[in-house]
Amino acid sequence: MNVHEYQGKEILAQHGVPVPRGIVITDAGEARAAAEKLGGKVVVKAQIHAGGRGKGGGVKLAADPDEAVELAQQILGMTLVTKQTGPAGRLVRRVLIEEALPIDRELYLGIVLDREQGFPAMMASRFGGMEIEEVAAENPAAILKAHFDPDVGLHPYLARQLAFGLGLEGDAFKAGIKFMYALARAYADSDASLLEINPLITTTDGRVIALDAKIGFDDSALYRHPDIVEMRDLDEEEALEVEASKFDLNYIKLDGNIGCMVNGAGLAMSTMDIINYYGGEPANFLDVGGDASQERVAAAFRILLSDPNVKGVLINIFGGIVRCDMVAQGVIAAAKEVRLSVPLVVRLEGTNVEEGRRLLNESGLDLLVGDGMADGAEKVVAAVGGMRGQA
Repeated sequence: MNVHEYQGKEILAQHGVPVPRGIVITDAGEARAAAEKLGGKVVVKAQIHAGGRGKGGGVKLAADPDEAVELAQQILGMTLVTKQTGPAGRLVRRVLIEEALPIDRELYLGIVLDREQGFPAMMASRFGGMEIEEVAAENPAAILKAHFDPDVGLHPYLARQLAFGLGLEGDAFKAGIKFMYALARAYADSDASLLEINPLITTTDGRVIALDAKIGFDDSALYRHPDIVEMRDLDEEEALEVEASKFDLNYIKLDGNIGCMVNGAGLAMSTMDIINYYGGEPANFLDVGGDASQERVAAAFRILLSDPNVKGVLINIFGGIVRCDMVAQGVIAAAKEVRLSVPLVVRLEGTNVEEGRRLLNESGLDLLVGDGMADGAEKVVAAVGGMRGQA
């Protein structure tokens, strides 16, 4: 789950991370009072779940309250297109009016889980205000890393190393170390999976402040954070992903035209890979889980077919806890309900597979049976007009 910048800053402030003063508005008329309260000169920032807002025209500096109103009128209601939104863009429903600060330097600081090490890694770079992926690709040595135990926090010597690496001095050095301690604690206490401050700024009077904030959370830990759950903005999520979450389905919409329904994340990744190998493009990642019920399978199938881009479906199930006959029953029920009109290929293996195949064969559905994963992928790609891959 992701939150807006202003919500992320609220969470950071609760943990002692310095952030600018700001006021969120949904009506341009509120910008004047907000700007006056914050000192007159302010930054007007579109609030959507995507980076690159400045390049897209969603972040602008207002010299006074009058200009703040004008800019808020321009940004509110606009469809903001960035690299991360795709060509469709995102509708801006709220803006953050934020105090303008005397910026000295722009840096980068972030925390992400390093799965190889099994610990979070705090990453720092002198190249703030840029996309960190570009910095890493062009100059890997410019990315500094420090791993830490979230139960212990960031060790002082690691914070000093990063602060030295960022070139912080004097008051900014001391403030930077305190900032890192607080950021590490915010990451651990909120069960975040990603925490990115880009840019992290130093000011001309020696302060260190999070000028931006991007936070993603571990969905599996959200039950511990009802206050964070309340921050969820469904308008910023794909409608089908929201629907899937109601049934505890792991669903991510992609850009292809072959819908996939699989049980198990590893099998889902393999299924998408083999579809791609045979010349097709997956339309989604959909894992119904190891203990899916018939109703959940039926819901997953309906969600697949709700995507207008889906021109064919591959169901790839290895029955362990999930029985193949139960999967077949769910598919049959959903297919009849939505009146299946695209090619369907089903590959079943495992528990009760013979009964599952019998149910499908006697269902009257127009479907193809995949004799193994490769055969299933090749058949669905051919059915939607894809080209066969070559070894």
